[in-house]
Amino acid sequence: MSQQLPDVQASSPDVTVGLNRVGVTGVEKLVKLGRRDRDPIVLMAEFEVFVDLPSWRKGADMSRNMEVIDETLETAVSEEAYRVEDVCGDAAELLLEKHDYTTKAEVRMEAEYVTHESTPASEMATQSTADIIASATATEDGTSEEIGARVTGMTVCPCSQGMSASRARETLQQLNVDDDVIEEFLETNPQAGHSQRGHATLTVQSDGAPEVDLNELIEVARDSMSARIYNLAKRPDEDHMTYEAHKDAKFVEDCVRALAEGVVDTFPDLPDDAVVTMKQSNDESIHQHNAHAERVAQLGDLRQEVSED
Repeated sequence: MSQQLPDVQASSPDVTVGLNRVGVTGVEKLVKLGRRDRDPIVLMAEFEVFVDLPSWRKGADMSRNMEVIDETLETAVSEEAYRVEDVCGDAAELLLEKHDYTTKAEVRMEAEYVTHESTPASEMATQSTADIIASATATEDGTSEEIGARVTGMTVCPCSQGMSASRARETLQQLNVDDDVIEEFLETNPQAGHSQRGHATLTVQSDGAPEVDLNELIEVARDSMSARIYNLAKRPDEDHMTYEAHKDAKFVEDCVRALAEGVVDTFPDLPDDAVVTMKQSNDESIHQHNAHAERVAQLGDLRQEVSED
């Protein structure tokens, strides 16, 4: 008979300090996203799974917990889901049940999601991608869930564009062009500005599953920047994107405010206590640094601020 090995993880640590999050990252699982009257979408999702650890326990027993986590995730993804955030919620609740020493379980998921659309000018069929972000936190008081996406678009710097417009105005004035004609020209022909590839992140969190549509969240995020970009672009599409982006030049701060306005306008039925996370990061083209802005707020606060405009 083999000797039973000691459970070192359950012993007392040398330093009795509790930990907020202990777990595993990079766990890959297939998730079937159900669609009514259509075949499900199969996603290769990557999960992060955590529980809290009390001060009196040395470790979370990673090997045994990995079995629990794998079993929990397999149960959560075994059937089609219409909400990926519910997959996280189910997994978090199961983890909380299976750990007698923890008071909180967290599950986070990311997966690449493909949408179908047409190019803006040539109207050719193409695809766009977004990174789905879903998470859930389960405690004895209940479960909160989060759903959102990270998308890529294009922005143009208003400051850079303003300098180009000033130069164009001066040149036209030197050519004796009437001021009214100059202003009309600049209004209909937006001037050059340095452009960036922008990354917008938008998520909504609430008690239970947020009453939002994932595709609508993606649309709000894509519309928050100066212009959308496409995987396929013929020359008319490139011209369309360039013109639209320069016609709607935006600072990184403007993009976050556009996210706020888009959420307020698109989801009037969401409760005021829903938490909205909005982030914009721009890959600068003429600087070695990047630009970033973000806001986390309850929807009620955003509604009040947007209404004051």
